[in-house]
Amino acid sequence: MRVSLFITCLNDVFFPGVGKATVEVLERLGCEIDFPTEQTCCGQPAYNSGYQNETKEIAKHMIRTFEHAEYVVAPSGSCAMMFHEYEKLFADDHIWKEKARVLADKTYEFSQFLVDVLKVEDVGSSLKANATYHRSCHMIRLLGVKDAPMKLLHHVRGLHVTELPHAYDCCGFGGTFSVKMVPISEQIVDEKIRHIEETGADLLIGADCGCLMNIGGRLQRKRKPIKVMHIAEVLNQR
Repeated sequence: MRVSLFITCLNDVFFPGVGKATVEVLERLGCEIDFPTEQTCCGQPAYNSGYQNETKEIAKHMIRTFEHAEYVVAPSGSCAMMFHEYEKLFADDHIWKEKARVLADKTYEFSQFLVDVLKVEDVGSSLKANATYHRSCHMIRLLGVKDAPMKLLHHVRGLHVTELPHAYDCCGFGGTFSVKMVPISEQIVDEKIRHIEETGADLLIGADCGCLMNIGGRLQRKRKPIKVMHIAEVLNQR
């Protein structure tokens, strides 16, 4: 099966290890990886800030870039969700709306692809840790991916996962929200950290590096001994 990797800006710039782990897990499961080098940002920051025309230009570029793909997989629920938003963006343009629908139909978040397309829940990984899992807002509320990450994590040998209290609460990142509303964002992420500490976990796992960057940065600033890992990195442990 040929998979085109949509790496996303955050992973490309700040978390290259997540991209490497994503590729290695997919290859281990028999996928052939294609990496279109023309790919750019998905346009979400511009879209969320109200720049519709500018976002349309980005969306057209990304639609063209992945037009050849059999499947598109992103190690980010938030950025995969943005590909599904393109159809709404072109609501008054039936040609590009159809192209956007085709892209959305073949685009999956990483854990969603493993469970729903490859039909795999046990990837043979092993990691000894007490962990909890953060559910990102874009992934669960907009993309609709809720169960796939936990199905995969429950099969990791040695990993004990405790449900995070108030798991459906935002971490305070919200893309541009954390930049525009800093005091409120800080209070939200501090509350998230209190809930993480309640679990006794020494590892926080997530599927969106925006959330992991926000929570991990705050944990580091507060000198909390809790490590953060993307689910692809966890599944790549053996």
